[in-house]
Amino acid sequence: MKTFKVLEVIRQGQVGGGESHLIDLISGFGPDVSPVVLAFTPGQMIDLLRERGVKCFVIETCSAFDLRVYRKIKEIIVSEKIHLIHAHGSRAASNLILTSLLLRIPMVYTVHGWSFHQDQSFYVKKLRILSEKIICAFSRKVICVSESNKISGKKAFGLKKAVVIENGINLQKFNPNNSFKNIRNEFGISSDDFVVGLFGRITVQKDPISFIKAIEAANLKEKKIKGLLVGDGDLKKTVLDYIEEHKLNEIIYTTGFRNDIPDLLNAIDVFCLPSLWEGLSIALLEAMAMERAVLVTPTDGTSEIITNKVNGTITEFQNEKQLSEKIIDFFNNPDSVKSQGQNARLMILNRFDSSKVSVSVSELYHHF
Repeated sequence: MKTFKVLEVIRQGQVGGGESHLIDLISGFGPDVSPVVLAFTPGQMIDLLRERGVKCFVIETCSAFDLRVYRKIKEIIVSEKIHLIHAHGSRAASNLILTSLLLRIPMVYTVHGWSFHQDQSFYVKKLRILSEKIICAFSRKVICVSESNKISGKKAFGLKKAVVIENGINLQKFNPNNSFKNIRNEFGISSDDFVVGLFGRITVQKDPISFIKAIEAANLKEKKIKGLLVGDGDLKKTVLDYIEEHKLNEIIYTTGFRNDIPDLLNAIDVFCLPSLWEGLSIALLEAMAMERAVLVTPTDGTSEIITNKVNGTITEFQNEKQLSEKIIDFFNNPDSVKSQGQNARLMILNRFDSSKVSVSVSELYHHF
């Protein structure tokens, strides 16, 4: 069987949902795929992959369609004898289109959530749709991580050449039957507190302000309700300033990037993901695998796998009042928390194994 030298390209080297997906994807490849990683910022993901013996490059840029990085990208592709480019996310793909065309190397584009979404102005959204259309037109194949993600692309700009390969996770790592550290002791959280967690990049996409306001309102009614916010990102300072100004340090616990996510998930009662857009959230799948009840907004991917009040609970976008009410409902109904968590894990076991994703992607590579 032919061995493929694949350049796996992603926007940033920090660990988030797309980056966790890439780590698991690479870990599951057989000897027929030899990956090289390129990111446009440094970070923990790059460090972790290098420790595992994966060759990684970083070319720092925050811009899309950045022609200034073309020469450096070309040097990497030529020196590493790359056969195929796999771009994860629109920012990464936009910076590889020119290289792919000029060097005649096929590019696969994985959509981890479209760059256009409902909170953008009319003109910004139109521009984002156009950029996605261009990226998809020049990609040899487009991978959507959920069927609803694919449908959104078809509706927006007539997406073609797309296949669905759903995200997966490491089911051995995210197993509620494993042994875990006592995270509550670390943060000084009482064993009888009811903890709602939001883990991920602290950005506009995840709407952390609605999460904080919902915890604040819920705690006013039920003092045992607390929040745990894990991650870093563009809004981290805004979030910390809000917590400080409103004197919420004793009810909302915060920490930066962590690599012990299973331990953190084991420490919470409910996982909250109030995102404005998603493809199919890795963080959500991890929480479901850990048998946590989940409270989510109806984004692409999420709305496809969550049946309201069965394996998760759905709340409206940017509605902290409703979010707060649903947190209180969970607090008052521990049986619902338990049953929804159990149903969530059953879905993950049946459908979202990361090793299967690696097999599907490597099979797609061999079509080129």
